[in-house]
Amino acid sequence: MATINGATLVARNLKQQGVDYMYGIVGFPVGPIATAAQREGITYIGMRNEQAASYAAQAAGYLTGRPQACLTVSGPGVIHALAGLANAQSNCWPMILLGGASDTEQNGMGAFQEERQVMAASQFCKYAHAVESVGKIPYYVEQAVRSSIFGRPGAVYLDMPDDVILGQIEEEDVRPASTVPEPPRVQAVPESVDAALNALESAERPLVIVGKGMAWSRAESEVRDFIERTQLPFLASPMGKGVMDDNNPLSVGAARTLALKEADVILLMGARLNWIMHFGLPPRFAEDVRILQMDIAAEEISTNVPAEVALVGDGKAVVSQLNTALKDRQWFYPVDTAWRSSLAAKAQENQTTVEPMIADNAEPMNYYRAFKDISEWMPDDAIIVSEGANTMDIGRTQMPNSSARSRLDAGSYGTMGVGMGFAIAAATVHPDRPVVAVEGDAGFGFSGMEVETACRYKLPIKIIVLNNGGIGGGVEKLNADRPVPPSVLTPGARYDKMMASFDGLGILVKDPADLRAALDEAMAFDGPALVNVLLHPRAGRKPQQYQWHT
Repeated sequence: MATINGATLVARNLKQQGVDYMYGIVGFPVGPIATAAQREGITYIGMRNEQAASYAAQAAGYLTGRPQACLTVSGPGVIHALAGLANAQSNCWPMILLGGASDTEQNGMGAFQEERQVMAASQFCKYAHAVESVGKIPYYVEQAVRSSIFGRPGAVYLDMPDDVILGQIEEEDVRPASTVPEPPRVQAVPESVDAALNALESAERPLVIVGKGMAWSRAESEVRDFIERTQLPFLASPMGKGVMDDNNPLSVGAARTLALKEADVILLMGARLNWIMHFGLPPRFAEDVRILQMDIAAEEISTNVPAEVALVGDGKAVVSQLNTALKDRQWFYPVDTAWRSSLAAKAQENQTTVEPMIADNAEPMNYYRAFKDISEWMPDDAIIVSEGANTMDIGRTQMPNSSARSRLDAGSYGTMGVGMGFAIAAATVHPDRPVVAVEGDAGFGFSGMEVETACRYKLPIKIIVLNNGGIGGGVEKLNADRPVPPSVLTPGARYDKMMASFDGLGILVKDPADLRAALDEAMAFDGPALVNVLLHPRAGRKPQQYQWHT
């Protein structure tokens, strides 16, 4: 009779359930799991910080459609990863956190790194459980994976005690678990489909908001058919970008504020009325706006603003229903309307506002001048990672996306430090595509040590640090006679040397005239490269009508 240990059983069942990538930091007691994972064909990436590992796992989950794994040691390791667990849950991205734990017989005795990990994790995820025996491992892995992707996707946690990891069981005594199938594509109530189309037909100023849920459900083909058939103006959420090509003439992203404020009927496609969409409330939305809401989660319907029509179901399935119903309707939104004219005029006004900043060749440069070269240089098939305050916000408008799931940013939780983990995940899942991380210097600082990880695994990530020397902005020079202001970082910090120290390519850019050549050099380099772009310390966004969180 052959025996099998817990570590091997964990790895084998993860692989069976479609977990192909594991990001983590080994130590007591989880080292054997990482080794077993490699034996079972799972790609293991050893990170430098558990937070970054958890960010990588969830981004890989979003890109693959199956939860991918983060592996941490007990106690502090799990606690460090909770930031990522919370981010995944808020972002609706699937991931599975595997946390080591002390021997079960030592619970409550003050064991090494003992912590109430299941209790701590449970408030940040969909499912959390301790594995109490080797034989139950297949059951708990199946439960965790199914919980992660069925319904609204999210994070799950499994607690792995040392004695379970090292424990042995006869293989014939293991009760296998079935492989979790793809989530069912639930359709909306047919009456709601007709009601939604009737509302859109009655609208004077309609708007479609394409959210991240459409990217998750792989609904880009259906959404494009719907928009092209109806000719409705649309706006993409930050990670809904690319479901519809940002350069599509029906996109009103360049007139976002006006579109949200004046629309009388809004179809929410997998987007939530949270802070990113200003809660759907005045003054950013009309007082009497009619909301048609499509979401996988029934509990999301009517959050903050009552929904006139609820389309509860899988995004791909529901948009297919809309398209089928449209075949019996000879309707599309007219080309010549006052609404289209006002949106086009506002878009042109906004473009005119930023054109002087785009054309400004002063040294140090501003964000818009930097993004001009970055956008023109960006490969069409690139996966763009973006984080930082100004860097991310400006980048949402200045770096267009043409394909779904090709933009990864801080998303719903607004988490700083996600960039390097996201980039490493994208490079491991899609080694055939360029991965470009456009980072603010403050955001980069949270996980900058992961450049060593990228270099160690020879992941050809291209990192662009837009460096204004602060959290939101810095100063030209530190004053030795005064305390350092709370938001200020080291002026002119040489992040390029940090990359070079690990045998990656580091390039410093001060003059705007040198930026494009530096980007070309970075892309031509066969490995990780970092372009450190010095910006004016007071560079920022164009004037805004409202505060960002209004």
